[in-house]
Amino acid sequence: MKEEYDFSNAERGRFYRPDTQLKLPVYLDQDIENWFAEKAKAKGVNLQSLVNELLRKDISLIKEVTG
Repeated sequence: MKEEYDFSNAERGRFYRPDTQLKLPVYLDQDIENWFAEKAKAKGVNLQSLVNELLRKDISLIKEVTG
């Protein structure tokens, strides 16, 4: 790294994009990931689709119970 950087020609907000959505990574414990991966493979879907489907079902159940 340099001792000092010259920001005199810098432009504030040059790379800022207000409509950008950040996709957050979700890290599963290895045993959980393995279990879901097996179920996804047996079902013929990818891991992301299976996890999203199950989470949607859980959210729906929670909404029914809590109102």
